[in-house]
Amino acid sequence: MVRKEVSGEDKIVVEGLTKVFNAHNPENVLRMLRAEVSKSEILEKTGATVGLYDINFSVRQGELFVLMGLSGSGKSTLERCINRLIEPTSGQILIDGFDVLKMSRDELREFRKHKIGMVFQNFALLPHRTVLENVAFGLEVQGEGREERFAASQKAIEMVGLKGYENMRPSELSGGMKQRVGLARALATDADILLMDEAFSALDPLIRKDMQNELLELQERMRKTIIFVTHDLEEALRLGDRIALMNDGRIIQIGTAEEILTNPADDFVIRFVEGVDRNKVLSCQNVMMKPEQTVTVGQGLRTALVIMKDVGLSTVPVLGKEKKFMGLLYADDALKGIKDGKTKIMEVARTDITTVEQGTSLDELISILIVTNHPIPVLGEGGRLKGMIVPGNVVPFLSSHRGEN
Repeated sequence: MVRKEVSGEDKIVVEGLTKVFNAHNPENVLRMLRAEVSKSEILEKTGATVGLYDINFSVRQGELFVLMGLSGSGKSTLERCINRLIEPTSGQILIDGFDVLKMSRDELREFRKHKIGMVFQNFALLPHRTVLENVAFGLEVQGEGREERFAASQKAIEMVGLKGYENMRPSELSGGMKQRVGLARALATDADILLMDEAFSALDPLIRKDMQNELLELQERMRKTIIFVTHDLEEALRLGDRIALMNDGRIIQIGTAEEILTNPADDFVIRFVEGVDRNKVLSCQNVMMKPEQTVTVGQGLRTALVIMKDVGLSTVPVLGKEKKFMGLLYADDALKGIKDGKTKIMEVARTDITTVEQGTSLDELISILIVTNHPIPVLGEGGRLKGMIVPGNVVPFLSSHRGEN
């Protein structure tokens, strides 16, 4: 199978993808589409339904990419085309440079087994099997031995917080727990790509938010490439590194949550996002900045002061092992510490620092900013530093949004 060169960051590249249902003469329908004949006219003249037309996008390695749109927009059809559960009519789908549409049946079977995991809205659990057996099912299909597949499945079960439920059957689980089993099953195969189709839509609002948090935490650890389908705008804005907003079988706009909210592409997007409380939907992840400079606990006070002087900073984050945030070092404190004969950074670094998580909403951030006069570290899993929020830079942004709502 021939591999095509793609951008180093791109895991998935979709080019010119079109799907026509019930077409007796697909080429004729494609010619009509290129001539800008409407979908309704094509249906009337040919009996064919255009599900997707001329879809183009790419997904970067480790990105959580959301396909969002109303019912019938084509988002689920598009996701199912990626692993050919639905056969596209034309176009290219490149994964790691290999065209999925040119794969033989055997190549496609191996590709689905090892490259892609799926999580569905309806859980798709086998009722007669235990949690452990359900999670191990994908590995069983791959031909893994019992000991190996159960070991990998146990690890996935613990990852999604279901340790202790291994021997229960689906009928004994809540909706949220069933969805965790489905997620664990996809994780157990260690597939590079996860396709999640309305995965949380059947859950109650509180459980749904818990699962969104769970997914973000897992993604922080695993950095899988995920395509997540949803019709819920707030869910899309909360989860997506980038979002593709779809309508009538086409992609209307691709961008970050902030880009879509602040710079909608057309009237359809404007109508779609109007009424959204930006302060509740956008999070610290959307407004944080990469720290200009950091120091580590192993560096001496004099070294830290030289680093701060070289970059013109009066405050820097102090990091421990694996980028864990340990405190903030102020230049004045470092100078005083040196005069007092101190040599270690943590002897003078301030550790009583207010921090936030990436998912903290801007609404919550406002109340923190009011009582805080230092840069606010944004932390990920294990207390690792992900970014910094400088109060003076964020307040105008928050104020403008609050005036719009």
